[in-house]
Amino acid sequence: MTMNVTSPITGGAQTGFTSPTYTNVLDQSTDVNMKQWAVTSVGGAGNTPALHSASSPFTASVWKPKAFKVLGKPNPVTGLLPNVPINVYKIIVRKGTVPLAGQPPAISYVKAEIGIAAGADVASPVDVRALMSAFVGVCNQISSGAGDTAVTGLL
Repeated sequence: MTMNVTSPITGGAQTGFTSPTYTNVLDQSTDVNMKQWAVTSVGGAGNTPALHSASSPFTASVWKPKAFKVLGKPNPVTGLLPNVPINVYKIIVRKGTVPLAGQPPAISYVKAEIGIAAGADVASPVDVRALMSAFVGVCNQISSGAGDTAVTGLL
């Protein structure tokens, strides 16, 4: 199964949003190792954010490494790996936001980098999946609080 964003996206709980949904379409990627989707309509009760446009983007993008790193050979004396390379995946959600009434939108974003130790995909895939599961669970749990913190500055 590959990374894919289906439509609609069910948004996390937020102050002022009741059951938010975001209808999206596949967008043209700007890189060969990237997929991108643009939000074309919103649903649910509450506030209505601006939709995707060229000057005010509302997109979700995912990247995989262009070249996967592999493990080197263990030290012949100790049997330990001298270093473990990390394969980095990225997820970025961008949204045009108005910094001051009457001003053009500025791009705000949330970026997550996922670093997976080379070889872990084969040696301990259950641990890689547990890592991702816990990450998504934390994001789901803190969604409303993260939105409140981004608005109020209070942690």
